[in-house]
Amino acid sequence: MERNSLNSLVVYRKSLALRDLSEAVASYFSHNKEILSLRKIDCFRDDISRSLLADADLITKEVEQAALSNSHSVRMRSLSYVNIMTRNILAYCNGLERDGVKEKEYLNLLRKEIRIFRITFKKWRKSLMNRNDD
Repeated sequence: MERNSLNSLVVYRKSLALRDLSEAVASYFSHNKEILSLRKIDCFRDDISRSLLADADLITKEVEQAALSNSHSVRMRSLSYVNIMTRNILAYCNGLERDGVKEKEYLNLLRKEIRIFRITFKKWRKSLMNRNDD
């Protein structure tokens, strides 16, 4: 697969949507309004917001790496990381909720986006696992 055709992958576009929504949620809930610059973290909520940004960005990068790699082992490692990062994001939603976030609808929106992404990701992962070009 070429880098130019990456945007044609549904799972890649879903990862971008997830990243954008995660960025918006992290920015909204963070006390540190410079959270997107990833400067010093001041509190638990800012720490969760920073982790949310990092993991959502990693999902997109790992999907890209898996799509572009000819190595089965690299693809499998990237797919494994994506699973971990999606679980992390769900845990961050729970952490924000426990930290007293009142606007639970934003967290539920992010959880829904994760579910949608995971459905697409699982279908794509199955197709990649069947490819063997090591």
